[in-house]
Amino acid sequence: MKKKLVYGLIGLLFVSLSAFTFHKFYMGIFQVNYAAEKKMIQITSRIFIDDLNNGLEKKYHKKTFVGTEKETQADIDLLKKYLAENFSIKINGQSKSITFLSKEVEAGDVLICYSRIKDIDKFKTIEISNSVLVDWNAEQQNITHISAFGIKKSILFTESSRKEVLKY
Repeated sequence: MKKKLVYGLIGLLFVSLSAFTFHKFYMGIFQVNYAAEKKMIQITSRIFIDDLNNGLEKKYHKKTFVGTEKETQADIDLLKKYLAENFSIKINGQSKSITFLSKEVEAGDVLICYSRIKDIDKFKTIEISNSVLVDWNAEQQNITHISAFGIKKSILFTESSRKEVLKY
């Protein structure tokens, strides 16, 4: 009788553990704000550090340590290059240069990057391309919140949707 109870409990434990598997969440959050009084677009990116380092390693075939104690200037340079290649903005159909300002680590596992675009007058369209980490992981999703002229919009960028044009 005891054996049946033990085997039953082991079986129940096995079934319950195999029925629920942990699935990692692959998400980046980007905030794009148009500050009309400063004639500037301010960009804040929040990306998981481990995913970012994995993506950089896959793309550039080099181990990186962005956001960790082992971080080097070469790691930061690769980060800047990667963001420039995978996040872009066009204003009224014209590409704009994004200036990387700084970064910080939040809660130990999220890298926050601050960037800007200067000399932006009132515009009619903004085109955002966001493929950050999508080439590393097809499950990656990047939510981008845009605030301009008192209007807030949100876009979900995925492997199949990497570019969006908003009209104002």
